[in-house]
Amino acid sequence: MTKQMAVLALTTLMLLSAVGASSSADEVVKIALDWTPNTNHTGIVVAQELGYFAEEGLTVEIVQPGPTMSVHLVATGQCDFAVSMQEYVTMARSQDVPVVSVAAVFPHNTSGFASPSALGITSPADFEGLRYGGWGSDLEAIMIRTVMAAAAADDASVKRFNLGMLDFPTAVERDFADFFWIFYGWDGIHAQLRGIEFDYLPLRDLADVLDYYTPVIVTSETMIASSPDVVRRFLRALARGYVFAARAPAEAANMLLHFAPELDATLVRASQAWLADQADADLVSWGWQREDVWRAFADWAYENGLIVSPIASGAAFTNRFLPGWEGP
Repeated sequence: MTKQMAVLALTTLMLLSAVGASSSADEVVKIALDWTPNTNHTGIVVAQELGYFAEEGLTVEIVQPGPTMSVHLVATGQCDFAVSMQEYVTMARSQDVPVVSVAAVFPHNTSGFASPSALGITSPADFEGLRYGGWGSDLEAIMIRTVMAAAAADDASVKRFNLGMLDFPTAVERDFADFFWIFYGWDGIHAQLRGIEFDYLPLRDLADVLDYYTPVIVTSETMIASSPDVVRRFLRALARGYVFAARAPAEAANMLLHFAPELDATLVRASQAWLADQADADLVSWGWQREDVWRAFADWAYENGLIVSPIASGAAFTNRFLPGWEGP
């Protein structure tokens, strides 16, 4: 799942799916993906394929915007929900964009730094003097500085290269850089299947503040205020989809491949199996987000200049529409 820090601006949308039987009385909602279809999105597809949305009286359309565009589509009312990431929500709210995270797809960050095994990198201290290949974002630079400072290493010695959309396995094979920030569940699995030997340092093990939520499901403050029951029904169906994917990854992978047959079937199945071990397979706890995680990341982002103004972390997310919520 490639990350890219891009400007929040509209691009042409490509309608990917409007699948599933429904009655004319169904509520029609749109969810924007954050990238091309991949295993971060499987729960959405499962909820569609198994009729969970239809059972909640919802007709769901899945659209694919450009990177980071999903937050903007929700904020402007062009989509009701979107897949995004905690860092994008944090940056959006610092600019008074009224989006809210309503569920975490996974309870922990599944990304980290990867490097060819031949380099013997076992700690961020080993990054000194090496080449980093990424997307040229401020977030990447701040993360590297944070983890290297914790290891008493000098991040100024790192040479940074913007590799754009080039995938991790190809970048390694062409020796474009020495270490990279990847989602293990996609890029890491892809590299394994290509026979690439690499070492991996999970962000969650390097700094507590980097164990943030990615991806997340977002909506707008307007949607929450005007259609809270739709939000609740949507998340009830979505939770069932993601829990099914965690419990039956092989079947879920087949549904994703039916939805997006252009994907590499071997990669999808291996990725889905790996993510099943990272996922929350309990409907009661699925999607839950902790305020301390949001607060710590927001404070870190502000202190490091990633956002220009502090945010109220408690307003950036809510758990009250999840199946496990017991409050009003």
